[in-house]
Amino acid sequence: MRKPATGGRKPGSSLDSLDPNSVVGRKLKSFYESIETEPLPDQLLDLLEKLDEAERKARTP
Repeated sequence: MRKPATGGRKPGSSLDSLDPNSVVGRKLKSFYESIETEPLPDQLLDLLEKLDEAERKARTP
């Protein structure tokens, strides 16, 4: 009989907590999704616009 493949780790090891369906994985996903829906701060948008403008000027001879 063959043992089930576990990738060299024991079932129940701390690496199981890295499973995306674990409690930690679900909480991290929930946290990420809540941040993902937040609007970008105006300061960041201003900085990105300045960067775009600087890149446009650098391309123009």
